[in-house]
Amino acid sequence: MTQPELDKVLPRRTDIYAGGTWQAPIAGSYVDTLNPATGKVLASVAEASAQDADAVVKRAQKGFLEWRDVVPLERARILKEVATLLRLHGDELAMIDAANCGNPYTEMLGDAAIAAAQMDFFAGLVTEMKGDTIPMGPDRVNMTTREPLGVVARILAFNHPFMFCGGKMAAPLAAGNAVIIKPPVQAPLSALRLAELVDGLFPEGVFSVLPGGTEAGAALAEHPDVAKVTLIGSVAAGQAVMRSASDTLKPVLLELGGKNALIAYPDSDSNKIADAIVAGMNFGWCGQSCGSTSRAFLHDDLHDAVVSQLPAKIARYQPGIPTDPATTMGALVSQTHFNRVMEFIESAKSEGAHAVTGGHAVTDGALADGCFIAPTIFADVTPQMRIAREEIFGPVLAVRRWSDETEMLEEVNGLDVGLTCAIWSRDLATAHRAANRVEAGFVWINEVGKHFLGAPFGGVKQSGIGREEGIGELLSFTHEKNIHINLSGQ
Repeated sequence: MTQPELDKVLPRRTDIYAGGTWQAPIAGSYVDTLNPATGKVLASVAEASAQDADAVVKRAQKGFLEWRDVVPLERARILKEVATLLRLHGDELAMIDAANCGNPYTEMLGDAAIAAAQMDFFAGLVTEMKGDTIPMGPDRVNMTTREPLGVVARILAFNHPFMFCGGKMAAPLAAGNAVIIKPPVQAPLSALRLAELVDGLFPEGVFSVLPGGTEAGAALAEHPDVAKVTLIGSVAAGQAVMRSASDTLKPVLLELGGKNALIAYPDSDSNKIADAIVAGMNFGWCGQSCGSTSRAFLHDDLHDAVVSQLPAKIARYQPGIPTDPATTMGALVSQTHFNRVMEFIESAKSEGAHAVTGGHAVTDGALADGCFIAPTIFADVTPQMRIAREEIFGPVLAVRRWSDETEMLEEVNGLDVGLTCAIWSRDLATAHRAANRVEAGFVWINEVGKHFLGAPFGGVKQSGIGREEGIGELLSFTHEKNIHINLSGQ
């Protein structure tokens, strides 16, 4: 496959895509979106206001009234056509994301494939939105049906811009809803390019892309005609969305942050654990992943053996220009985020943690103007350190030593988040006991980092509300209606 040229695949339109029409923002505001690897401007993109959000919602309402009546198998056919487009243009969309969010082109190719798979998956579930019949005797029929909610707003994160756009539109559209995508303010270009690709496939108003910042997101969350709002983002962003949604009592679906643990029991293979630590941190996209296992709890018996292997294991991840197919680790998404991660690194050093590898910015040669940080692992971390307690969302992992299982599990569960956890042990009784005790929504045993289409993904505590990637996500975009018929009533 020939690598696409960036200049030839960027979206031609960077306005608001209002369900079939391109519109300039009412206030005429545009902001530059950057390449975080070079600091250069890629495009000037519309910045939607609350007025723009209202106009798009009104158009989406009209689209919903038509889309809800499209028979399920026809909706499925259209979604499968979208999936075909995603695969056909996956390399182009991957290149856009690599330039706009800083993750490597090769990683983004995988994201495009996942988005297409999710589209196909939910298209195949349209006939599973089934109701029930309840026995009432010979003269009555009682049944339930599932109906779409209306207009759904999905507010997306910057770490997987296109995967989230292409994948997260699938379930609500399959259920018969109109969807408004608010792409990440740092990386909106792939969503706008998707709008160009699917233009004409849906009835007017059914699918919209509303680029903008917090004003646009808040306007969607609080809008009385938005039936449901979803967010992938930080805990703070989730709290803000939930507050905004509360006035209209709309349901929310939130996938928020995590400070996820990898727990290695003493019977584990030290080589496999070292591999799992590196894989689970998602260094390929600079650790910018809510599911990254950023706390590694290593039993005393294998701690030193594992830590000694980490520098060699991590060597394959070297920061480079994201659009280069040879790059294995790209740039952080913005200068602001780069500065935040570097503050965590400096705090770890000042608090006494030992950098096993990394712990510095990378500014060599072609990387001089970008937001690059070396993959970083700290040992000698104590529970009170910031890097042991706060989500960094960067290429920084904290190693903890443990000997007492009860104390270790108390520390694992001692935070207000609980998204994922990876447990490693040859003894399945031990692993299963630990899985039952950890406070997390998604647990791997002798595995790390992988999602499985059809398996529900989501967190507990402040890591989120609801589950995605399975049939439950589809059903969450419907409501259940009960219909009772008295056959002898007339």
